[in-house]
Amino acid sequence: MKVLKTSIDEVDEDIVSEAINVLADGGVVLYPTDTVYGLGANIFDKKAVRKVFDIKQRSYLKPLSILVGDVRAIDLVAKTSLSQKQTINKYLPGPYTFILNKRKIVPRTITSGLKSVGVRVPDCELACRLASIFPITTTSANLSDDEVLSNPKEIIDQIGNRVDLVIDVGDLNTSNASSIVDLTGFNPKIIRK
Repeated sequence: MKVLKTSIDEVDEDIVSEAINVLADGGVVLYPTDTVYGLGANIFDKKAVRKVFDIKQRSYLKPLSILVGDVRAIDLVAKTSLSQKQTINKYLPGPYTFILNKRKIVPRTITSGLKSVGVRVPDCELACRLASIFPITTTSANLSDDEVLSNPKEIIDQIGNRVDLVIDVGDLNTSNASSIVDLTGFNPKIIRK
């Protein structure tokens, strides 16, 4: 496990490049977002995605959300209507995960066989840059049903040192994950505030 220290406010190109290489090689990266630290893996690498489930001790029946590099990239992984796009454009980038009908490109491993997928574009340039080549998983970096922590050292103490790379920007001073809003129905439905 390698730890790279940087600032949340500035994007270090070398760190982004190294993290993308780790992700491309099937590794798992602990990275900061605008809410909490997340566990990232290339969504198209089944082994890497399974490793995220294993690190979190999460049931394979509980889907993972995905992070894309910008709002335009949502169309690559999800089908969106005009009204859904208006909602998405109003709130993203930001601390929201929107549940949308997935495209076939999104692997079953991510969605646990569901026809929908949670998609995020955080208000954090560093996190978005990690997903600039391919979408990555985004799930809070904690053991399932355990406390969400905001400091990388404490997170590693909780989940163990099974991640391949840690991007450490220090304490995020929050343990509130993103709000989850389901846009697949007639009206938006808040799943988690």
